Order: sequence, then structure tokens, then C-alpha cells
Amino acid sequence: MPALNVEFSERELEDLRQIAKERGTSMKALVREAAAADIARHRALQEGAEAFRQFFAAHAEEFAAAFPDDEPAAKDEAA
Repeated sequence: MPALNVEFSERELEDLRQIAKERGTSMKALVREAAAADIARHRALQEGAEAFRQFFAAHAEEFAAAFPDDEPAAKDEAA
């Protein structure tokens, strides 16, 4: 299995040791769990953003009608 060496400050290591001890787990498991949670959160945000883009594109005319002041000016109007 691929591995990754990560450097921490002494304070960070101290905090990690304490948290791992409180949770009854190893530092390795604690750090891996935190990284996995961040990956899952990142994926969920990406999926949510894509769902929003698709929804907005599908309802662009409705948004334009509801919020006309937020629509970009046409090229003729900008000049």
C-alpha cells in the first residue's frame, strides 16, 4: 500500500497523541480517518456544486426573469 510521510510540529504531534489517546486509537488511524473525511467532504462539495450548476442551467430563464438586475448587460447596452 502506498504511504505518505507527513511532517508535524512538536505541538501538532503532541495534540495528535492526546486526541488519539482520548479516542482510544492510534495516531496513524486518527490521521487516516481525518484525511478520508476530508476527501469525502471535498467530493460531496464537488457533487453539490455540479448539481447546482445543472439546476441553474436548466432554470436559467426563470432566474433571469426573477432577478433581472443580476443579468449581465447585453453587448449593445454595455457600449
